Amino acid sequence: MSREDFSADHLETLDRDLGRLSTLEMASAFVARPLVGPGLALIFMILTGILATAFFDASSNGLIVVIAAVCGAYMALNIGANDVANNMGPAVGANALTMTGAIVIAVIFESAGALIAGGDVVSTIAKGIIAPSSMTSSSVFVWAMMSALLSAALWVNLATWIGAPVSTTHSVVGGVMGAGISAAGFAAVNWSTMSKIAASWVISPLLGGIVAALFLWFIKSRIIYQEDKISAAKKWVPVLVAIMSGAFASYLALKGLKKVIKIDLGTAVMIGAAVGVFFWMIMRPIIARQSVGLENRNKSLKVLFNVPLIVSAALLSFAHGANDVANAVGPLAAIVQASLSGDYGSAISIPLWVMVIGAAGISFGLFLFGPKMIRVVGNQITKLNPMRAYCVALSAAITVIVASWLGLPVSSTHIAVGAVFGVGFFREWDTARRMRNAKVSVDEGPSVGREERSRRKLVRRSHFLSIIAAWVITVPAAAVISGLIFFLFSLVVI
Repeated sequence: MSREDFSADHLETLDRDLGRLSTLEMASAFVARPLVGPGLALIFMILTGILATAFFDASSNGLIVVIAAVCGAYMALNIGANDVANNMGPAVGANALTMTGAIVIAVIFESAGALIAGGDVVSTIAKGIIAPSSMTSSSVFVWAMMSALLSAALWVNLATWIGAPVSTTHSVVGGVMGAGISAAGFAAVNWSTMSKIAASWVISPLLGGIVAALFLWFIKSRIIYQEDKISAAKKWVPVLVAIMSGAFASYLALKGLKKVIKIDLGTAVMIGAAVGVFFWMIMRPIIARQSVGLENRNKSLKVLFNVPLIVSAALLSFAHGANDVANAVGPLAAIVQASLSGDYGSAISIPLWVMVIGAAGISFGLFLFGPKMIRVVGNQITKLNPMRAYCVALSAAITVIVASWLGLPVSSTHIAVGAVFGVGFFREWDTARRMRNAKVSVDEGPSVGREERSRRKLVRRSHFLSIIAAWVITVPAAAVISGLIFFLFSLVVI
């Protein structure tokens, strides 16, 4: 064999080997990619445990708090992965925000809400679900709260995996109830409180859907179906922005700033009215300038709703960080208090470092796992544009205020997702109504089969049914998981 032939064969073999290595590297990268998120989440949980040791000594109680801090970090990660999508999904689905922009805004405003306005006093054992006297010792109480925290995190994790937006607060409630039953029997549960929570499964999405549908009807009748759409928009968009501004001002005054200042409902409504009038005056010239040169068609109207929609998403994130994070890390705060003082019968104050865990965990969870649920809420239930998404955001704020006024227990998750459903079902009804008015019937055209009629529905029924099912079983599922975890703890550590 000549030197040239040997060199050619050698280079060919080398090329094949390099090709195999390149393919192996690509395969390794493909396999490892799904593990990046869980790996970073695990690192965050470990770092949380290490940081928690700085607050406690190496005693047995200190170890319990460290374990609880890791469970709290796990719960916060799942809140970011699941719950935050309700605020950002509509804006992303309407193309008012990119996925990256939504994540950045949510991280900033969720953290600000948790650290600035969060951490208000949480009543004993997750708002009176379990009677304090039913717990025989602080040790039993601590492990019951640990079970509740872990079970809620596991359930929200499972719901995120299957693509169902669920209430993290309801998950915690179910966890506390299950651990309480396992520890002290059914008599320990405050069933009147649980019945109110069960009622919110129906009240929250119905109210959210109805309010969102009413606003969409208003926008369609007063702007979209008008002959001169731009002139109608110049008149009514400032009014809608004023309503949004007033609603959010009342919402934040009533629910989001409880730690900073205590405000009653009447004062909050007056603040909202003043803010609404102020923004109406500001937005009239702004909308007039934006309307110059716009064509008289629906696509042009979307431009006028983009900025208000982005602002509403940011404010919803702030309010969510102020309210729901405290509920989610409440069991962790209860464990800290009981471990330090042995007191588990009085009100629970959430320490700053616990709120930091909640805020940081939400940010990491949203960044690592949030896009999946944002797409579900924003794109996969029904098609959204800026006007429809704006109705969802308005509904989320107004429904909470109305429910607070009426004393009804509601879930912000159920309200937001119910509003998305309400917008979709209203569009189905409105489309059918317009076809009837135009005297368009199926008989006049080619016959349409059942599958085609189903495909033309504007709300995906598979998502509707799976989400409703997840809502209904959240409390019992978290309760069963929590009861089993507490039973295992009772065999090993109690």
